[in-house]
Amino acid sequence: MTAAERREEILMRLGSCNAPVSASVLAEELGVSRQIIVGDVALLRAGGAEITATPHGYTLAGKREDGLLRRTVACVHDASGTEQELNIMVDNGCTVVDVIVEHPVYGQLTGALALQNRYDVRCFLDRSAEAAPLSSLTDGIHLHTLLCPDAESFARVRRELDAAGFLLPE
Repeated sequence: MTAAERREEILMRLGSCNAPVSASVLAEELGVSRQIIVGDVALLRAGGAEITATPHGYTLAGKREDGLLRRTVACVHDASGTEQELNIMVDNGCTVVDVIVEHPVYGQLTGALALQNRYDVRCFLDRSAEAAPLSSLTDGIHLHTLLCPDAESFARVRRELDAAGFLLPE
């Protein structure tokens, strides 16, 4: 298989999966190293492919959201509130797609999360224990993009975030 064929295969694999696929899995399936896959993904992105890296692997942007509502919520808290905030979101059936901050120099910075349950939240927190959250750049102010099963789920998230003091006042 040529490098171009391998990159096409990566795109097809990401387009056919409903969940993120890790570089290690792709490497094993395609018989190359993980680093080759990382390089292939970089080249695909440079060529215009909308591939997002999440804590669980790569996913192709723009895929169908299966009737889920895409909503954004603005929050503010210090690092100690991260676990409670994320658990409120996933406990109400929402997927936390990303975190977004507005940096004074770089503009909008987005970190892909793809958190669907408490296990995902715990793994994310374990991986990020030695790094400051993006919200530390903006005095705790940040946005989350959520995929919610219905409007009531999003309303519950907002109510619980507000009760916990995490909802950014309007």
